[in-house]
Amino acid sequence: MKNLITNIEEAEALYLDLKARELKLDLTRGKPDESQLDLSSGLENILQGQTIVDGVDIRNYGEIHGLDSCRELGAEILGCDKKYVLAGGNSSLTLMSQYISSLFFHGSGEGPWSTKERVSFLCPVPGYDRHFKLSEEFGISMIPVALTGEGPDLESVRQLVLNDQSIKGIWCVPKHSNPTGEIYSKKTIEGLLEISKEAEQSFKILWDNAYAVHDFKESAQLEDIFSLAKGLDILHAVVAFASTSKITYAGSGIGFLALSEPNLDLFLKHYQALIIGPDKINQAKHVEFFKKNGGVLSHMKKHADILKPKFELVDRWLSRQNYGSWTKPSGGYFVSFTSQEGLAKEIINLASSLGLKLTPAGATFPYGVDPKDNTIRLAPTACNINELEQAMEIFVCCVVLAVLRKNS
Repeated sequence: MKNLITNIEEAEALYLDLKARELKLDLTRGKPDESQLDLSSGLENILQGQTIVDGVDIRNYGEIHGLDSCRELGAEILGCDKKYVLAGGNSSLTLMSQYISSLFFHGSGEGPWSTKERVSFLCPVPGYDRHFKLSEEFGISMIPVALTGEGPDLESVRQLVLNDQSIKGIWCVPKHSNPTGEIYSKKTIEGLLEISKEAEQSFKILWDNAYAVHDFKESAQLEDIFSLAKGLDILHAVVAFASTSKITYAGSGIGFLALSEPNLDLFLKHYQALIIGPDKINQAKHVEFFKKNGGVLSHMKKHADILKPKFELVDRWLSRQNYGSWTKPSGGYFVSFTSQEGLAKEIINLASSLGLKLTPAGATFPYGVDPKDNTIRLAPTACNINELEQAMEIFVCCVVLAVLRKNS
């Protein structure tokens, strides 16, 4: 598809041609590709038998907070002081689950959440499906809030939080947000903190900074929420997460949790019942790897060199249709496509019939329900350039065909 297709006969012919190719392609999840994983191959034997790190025998139990040097690594990624950081296992999502579990058991100043009649979270949409799945697992009611391009709509957040004491938190992916790619503005961050301060209930800002260092072109800087919160005397509201999953190995990274020291102490009451100590060998490997390879940001430039051409390719293909709009992120792992209303499911079904798997329609909304049925998340990272070229030809064909069939 080199030029814009505007008539249904051409679109149907292209559809049949693509179907005959019997392709099997996948744009469902934001995963590093093989060449990105290869960037971290030096991790495997980097310790060369070293067993003492930070004065600790990394083969043994203990160090519930994680290695000091690894906490420093987490602080660098999250942009906060090391004293707030816990370095855990290989998944920040697991730390999110453990943190929420601790609130149901112990609460955070107003009793265990398990005693509450109802617990609700605000969910900026479109958003991260794993946040929604985790909330459902805990029986937390989810309330969607629109994103503005600079974070969630503050007036909606304010009205909801101040009028519903069951609302205990908000999910945020503040930089290169999944899937819209937006970066929260300073005004938005300060607004969320001020709302938390105004609220009668404890209102947590769950700051999932998964793409903190994942720029692939020049990006706006994300303000340090910890410094802003400290200035407003509302540090206890911030609970931040990050990981190295899309920095080194997705299957063998390190998850980080950062929160105020009193809240960290409270969390440890629960956490210490679950583990005796994290995988310190893996933590030591990561610390040594970045020490020998120019640091995290130098390493991420290599990722950017791989990712940038893929996002440019997606943008070129989407420019060959005029039936929808899309985001143009400066980092992260996703592009969010907005089709004509009522067509997302149809486009995804058409793509599936041509061998292209896409994230299910509605996945970026709580309970899997997109009220306008027009949001499609594209994850172009895991496939190679040739596969992506084919995938985007299929996708654009299906967008055009769905619209023309509807209007015929």
